[in-house]
Amino acid sequence: MVTIKCFTNGGFGENTYVLSDDSKSCIIIDPGCYSKVEQESLKNYIEEHGLKVEKIVNTHCHIDHVLGNYFAKKTFKAPIYIPENEQEVLRAVPTYAPMWGFPDYQAEEPDFLIKRKDKTLSFGDTKLEVLYVPGHSPGHVALYHAEQKFCINGDVLFRMSIGRTDLPGGNHEQLLSSIAEVMFELPNDTKVYCGHGEPTSIEFEKKNNPFCRVES
Repeated sequence: MVTIKCFTNGGFGENTYVLSDDSKSCIIIDPGCYSKVEQESLKNYIEEHGLKVEKIVNTHCHIDHVLGNYFAKKTFKAPIYIPENEQEVLRAVPTYAPMWGFPDYQAEEPDFLIKRKDKTLSFGDTKLEVLYVPGHSPGHVALYHAEQKFCINGDVLFRMSIGRTDLPGGNHEQLLSSIAEVMFELPNDTKVYCGHGEPTSIEFEKKNNPFCRVES
């Protein structure tokens, strides 16, 4: 049984997720914790539940999703995984972080790349399917758990919205294709955990999302 804990960080309202299973292993997805309060909240949860961090995973490497990479790696001694086409996105963050109000951002290189051929990402007794869903950023991935029917989808699909595509490397048509050909191929009752805002479902977005709903 996978347990999902969400932490919402900063002015971006970015959602960081901790996924853990009965083995007490866990992964941290998109650590956006920048302030001491946010960092301590994440650390306390993991320590209080006796969890062992196996991996730190970025669905993509925009600034709001990587602000806590350095802290998480230093604190939990776990390797960082990023999608292979997100390296340049990550390397650009230090150049603009001060202008976005993050003068103390500390860059951290990835330890491993999630490659296009990689089909799964594991921790403890759990296997997550890696979905390649570019458009919001060049190498964006989502993580799907078939047994419990949930997907951590970063900034691809939001409740009644989709990820922005006006940042470097964004491609609107590619994002719509990722949603139609990958996300909307998941079961309708899949719960979608988003990089910002509340969770949604595939069925709800097919019926109601003004950007990508499926006409019946």
